[in-house]
Amino acid sequence: MSRIQTRFAALKREGRGALIPFIEAGDPDAETSQTLLHGLPAAGADLIEIGVPFTDPMADGPTIQRAGRRALEAGATLAKTLAMVETFRQQDQDTPIILMGYLNPIETYGHERFCVDAAAVGVDGLIIVDLPTEEADLILPFATANGLDVIRLVAPTTDDARLPHVLNGSSGFVYYVSITGITGTITASAEQLAQNMPRLRRVTDLPVAIGFGIRNPAQAAEAVRQGDAAIVASALIDTLAETLDHGRATDRTVPAVLDQVRQLAEAVRGARLSARGA
Repeated sequence: MSRIQTRFAALKREGRGALIPFIEAGDPDAETSQTLLHGLPAAGADLIEIGVPFTDPMADGPTIQRAGRRALEAGATLAKTLAMVETFRQQDQDTPIILMGYLNPIETYGHERFCVDAAAVGVDGLIIVDLPTEEADLILPFATANGLDVIRLVAPTTDDARLPHVLNGSSGFVYYVSITGITGTITASAEQLAQNMPRLRRVTDLPVAIGFGIRNPAQAAEAVRQGDAAIVASALIDTLAETLDHGRATDRTVPAVLDQVRQLAEAVRGARLSARGA
């Protein structure tokens, strides 16, 4: 079993959902980003999503766009993102790592070379936002050969006829984009989530992680009551940004983000218990 499968199986036995925090590689600088990554598991991260900085992040809202810009200005690259994971694996062999980004940097790096190198440093899964299902064969054979899960994005607008096609060849988990929009803007209601989850469950046995728009512990808790994981991105990046001094990290940066992750983790871990108690 992959690290992702192993982690979700363990969480299922425990009867709880997962918290998946997102950080942007190299934001606001390589050292701070690495320190933050090392601290996430102890703060309550069950899996970790790392954004690969890109100049044209079409699915991302202003918060993550600014994070990517800060990282790029600090010298972040795809190769340095892989090195960041390699360093993390020297201390942590268990926490699943998923890279989320866009196809262009991978095209430049080389599809097969990227998958080989990503697997070698300890990456577990890939979310490639702008890779349509019809072009998945650019990556899927190389990812599969190297044991990398290819995680597909599904939106509320993905109809029942297309769902099986989109999820064909996917593994790890399904990323449910809970809103029609960019990251960090509106939040889906519990009613909207409840309406769409059964559609996904009918076509896949993979865990469903809910992202886009989850900003606080209550929303994260609702996500794991409806799905299997809550992905929190923009809210964490906003906290990081608020601690910066003219774009540079301060002694508050890492503690502030990790404290927020702890609050989210506490809510996620208690979500299903409180639901059963009600």
